[in-house]
Formats: sequence, structure tokens, C-alpha cells
Amino acid sequence: MAGYEQTIIVGNVGRDPELRQTGSGASVTGFSVAVTTRWTDRQTNERREKTNWYSVSCWGRLADVANQYVRKGTQIMVIGTVTARAWSDNNGEARASLDLRADNFQLLGSRGDNFDDGGGGQGNYDDEYNAPPPQNIDDIPF
Repeated sequence: MAGYEQTIIVGNVGRDPELRQTGSGASVTGFSVAVTTRWTDRQTNERREKTNWYSVSCWGRLADVANQYVRKGTQIMVIGTVTARAWSDNNGEARASLDLRADNFQLLGSRGDNFDDGGGGQGNYDDEYNAPPPQNIDDIPF
């Protein structure tokens, strides 16, 4: 049986892309994307926020396009396959990263763009839809 995996993220580009060539001449472009989730804690009524960083790599023609158009601060949707990687830094501290090999991406705008006019991006959504998933299976409404 064949498997299939796909991850979609929407966030802000954290650094400008870096284009390089592999030893065999293939183009690869790397950049980071911050995905921030915001919600209101139902018990304390406080606003909460969590940010996950993804290291994105684009290969071949997609690498050339990413290098040409992707810029720091731009809102982007990336579709691809994610891999979690554990490693140690120079001080021997354990670290982890989320690496996303992009199959495709869509530029959505820059951080300063106003999307409240119905043009897409981050609209004003009800906090109920921005809340994290229930931790208890009995809280699921179906």
C-alpha cells in the first residue's frame, strides 16, 4: 500500500531566501517561515500565542522562483512534506527543527498589507476558530 503525506503552512517569511547549487548542479533555495497561532484561553480569558518556525527548502525550478520572489516579511502558503530533525548545537544543547521540502508555494502579501477588505490573508475571525484543538476527546462536539 502506497502512502501519501502533505503539509500546508501559512505564515511570514523570516529571512530572505538563499540560493545555492548542489555538487551535481541542482538549485536549492532555503528560507524560514514563522507560523503563529493565536487564541483566547477560555479559563483565564487571556490572549495566547504560539509560534513554530519551519526551515523551507525549494528544489529545481521552484528554487529559482523562490529566490526571485520570496522576501522577508511576506505572508506565504507553502505546501510540501515536513520532517522533524533533532541535532546538537555548538554547546552540546539538544535542538530540534521542522524542515519542510516545498512542492509548491503561494505568496499572499506582506506583513503591512491590509487584508480586511476581503482580499484574503488574515481576516478578523472569531476567537472560537482560532482556539487550539481540545485536549480532552470528550470536548469534541461530534
